[in-house]
Amino acid sequence: MSFVSDFKAFALKGNVVDLAVGVIIGGAFGKIVSSLVDNVIMPPVGKLLSSAGGDWKSAQIESVGIKYGAFLGSVLDFLIIALVLFVVIVKLVGAFQKPAATVTKTCGECLESIPLAAKKCRACASTQPALT
Repeated sequence: MSFVSDFKAFALKGNVVDLAVGVIIGGAFGKIVSSLVDNVIMPPVGKLLSSAGGDWKSAQIESVGIKYGAFLGSVLDFLIIALVLFVVIVKLVGAFQKPAATVTKTCGECLESIPLAAKKCRACASTQPALT
C-alpha cells in the first residue's frame, strides 16, 4: 500500500472521526463554560473577595512580581469548570443512559456468577435455583 492509501485508511476510521468531532464539540463547550465562569460566576465572586472594586485577579507581591491573584483566579476557574463538567457530563448524561442489562445470576449453592441461561452451575454443578 502507498502512503496516501495508508493515511486515508487511518484518517477515515470511525475512532479518528469520533475523536475529531469530540475535540471540536469539546472546544465549543469549553468556550461556553469559560463564558459562564468569566461573565456570570466570577463578577459576584470578585465582589465578595475584594473590597477594592472586585479586581482581585490583579493582586500581586510588588517587590518580586508574584501575581498570586492571577494564580488563584486560574485555580478557581479550573474548579468551577471541573464542577460544571462533572454536573453536566457525568451526572446529567449518566442519568439519561440505560443501565446495563443483567447477563449473569448468582448460584444459590456456591454463590458463583453464572450466565442467565445456564441450567447448571459450572463451578459446583448444582441445579439449585439461582439467586438473582
